[in-house]
Amino acid sequence: MGFVITVDGPAGAGKSSVTRRISKRLGIRYMDTGAIYRAIAYILDQKGIAPVENEELARAVASIGLRIEAEGIFVDGTNVTEAIRSYRIDRIVSGYAALKTVRGALLDLQREQAKHGDLIADGRDTGTVVFPNADLKFFLTASPEARAERRYKELLKKGEAVVYKEVLAQIHERDRTDSSREVAPLREPAGAIHVDTSLMTENEVVNELAFIIQNRMR
Repeated sequence: MGFVITVDGPAGAGKSSVTRRISKRLGIRYMDTGAIYRAIAYILDQKGIAPVENEELARAVASIGLRIEAEGIFVDGTNVTEAIRSYRIDRIVSGYAALKTVRGALLDLQREQAKHGDLIADGRDTGTVVFPNADLKFFLTASPEARAERRYKELLKKGEAVVYKEVLAQIHERDRTDSSREVAPLREPAGAIHVDTSLMTENEVVNELAFIIQNRMR
């Protein structure tokens, strides 16, 4: 197993964009666990399967062929990397991600990625559940308003018709759902380096984390 770095934090804290850039800068493989759950939510929603624990859900999850490739996330052979970033998936993903069946099915897939060399992974529970013994852990956060503003601008650039107040309300709801769910709730991992990105640019966050990682890996 290689050197494992985890980046946890609430929705909109900048985990994915920051972690992806650090991966490219330092040449460390990247795993976006949030994208994995988005992909599951996307395909289950397409199949009309509600986020409720039952046999139908269990059969559907077991039958999904999900792969993590350099080009993105593939479900049953289809690249869904762009499709899973819609506002609809924003609103429904927490419901699926809170389910024990879904999280259990994806745990081994995530841990398997660390067997192929150094890895940097981001998500809600990478440092608490997926890789509790990670070599280095970060917890990125920001105020709900800052996170909503970032997501709002991102969705506008994609041409989606969104209202800032609705995005902010959705951020608050996701925080509540992620923190209160029974299985793998959002928590700051023990020993994690806490970074509040509210007043930081993305470049500043990338530079700070990359500096720490390089020093630790030496």
